[in-house]
Amino acid sequence: MAVAATNWAGTIVFRAERCHEPRSTAELQRIVAGSRSLRVLGSGHSFNDIADTTGDLVSVASLPRAVELDARAGAVTVSAGTRYGELAQVLDRAGFALHNLGSLPHISVAGACATGTHGSGVGNGSLATAVRAVELVTADGALVTVDRGAPQFPGSVVALGALGVVTRLTLDVVPAFEVRQWVYEGLPTAVLRDRFDEVMAAAYSVSLFTTWRTDRIDQVWLKQRGGPDAPADWHGAVLSDGPRHPVPGCPPEPCTRQLGVPGRWHDRLPHFRLDFTPSSGDELQSEYFVARADAVAAFDALDAVRERIAPALQISEIRTVAADALWLSPAYGRDSVAFHFTWHPDPVAVADAVGAVEQALSAFGARPHWGKVFTTAPETVRARYPRWDDFRALLAESDPAGTFRNAFVARFFPAP
Repeated sequence: MAVAATNWAGTIVFRAERCHEPRSTAELQRIVAGSRSLRVLGSGHSFNDIADTTGDLVSVASLPRAVELDARAGAVTVSAGTRYGELAQVLDRAGFALHNLGSLPHISVAGACATGTHGSGVGNGSLATAVRAVELVTADGALVTVDRGAPQFPGSVVALGALGVVTRLTLDVVPAFEVRQWVYEGLPTAVLRDRFDEVMAAAYSVSLFTTWRTDRIDQVWLKQRGGPDAPADWHGAVLSDGPRHPVPGCPPEPCTRQLGVPGRWHDRLPHFRLDFTPSSGDELQSEYFVARADAVAAFDALDAVRERIAPALQISEIRTVAADALWLSPAYGRDSVAFHFTWHPDPVAVADAVGAVEQALSAFGARPHWGKVFTTAPETVRARYPRWDDFRALLAESDPAGTFRNAFVARFFPAP
């Protein structure tokens, strides 16, 4: 019955009056129907109070695990608490894959989709874009399914846990594939400015890592489906001579295989291995999405405040995300570039750095990642989502009593 008392990083202590870990959907339905205030905990990989509650906190980790593949339909139905790394192994054995994965295979399917979590690639949408159906328990304890094509579907995928407890999702799958991964070091930022689109389209998935301390991008991670071997010199960057960790000073063992060694899609698309502690472990995170057309200008704006960013920073990652039509997706309606920041666990230094980042990106309509540290005012965030009022109406209709409305949801979607 007990669940973790903190989020993944230990930076949020949940204030729940009661913690539940139901072992069946029927048990979950009874808990939800009997609760006046309830939030759901996935893998706990969040850095703000999105999952916090003073009422009931429910973990879906012990619901019956299911991975039901429909090869003919090109779809898989999976239990909400399943981690991506676990799902990927089952799919791969059957000859199938997901279109993309996030940098961490440790995160739960439902939690990642609910917050707009993503990988990289100019043609790759966020993880939520693979969803074709959502099964959830609503505030009255009913079990409902919302399919792609339903009017409320675009508001029911990236929904912040505000519409109910997701129990299962049906995802699109594709044929399994292999990926080769290379790391380059020292890409001149002048080249990035001149050839940003070319650099980011150089592979199936591309990630840039920078400490914002020099005029070079520290590392470029290229994840390529097929193709020739990587050249030793690429746009002025040099091919690494061994495996690398994106965070300076960290050993590379937790990272997925590099040096162009072919591997299965799920062993290369994430940056980190499922059997290791992800990232640096002791950290805070922020992330902001801007239109890809503004990428270079946004990069320059951040570079201008590097002296305020660098002291709090472990590493920053720059990725691309294709546009989608999900109402609360940070990539809604625009091909996007996501600027990610992994901070030292120093709240004072991080607060100053986050303020500098948000001020620098304000001119570009930056949308913060829902599950990470940000201080953008609710009215400012609201203005950056064209379908905000539609989601608020859906929320009022789906949960009129506010069962799933915690302080986080109330800040951004105040009750009518």
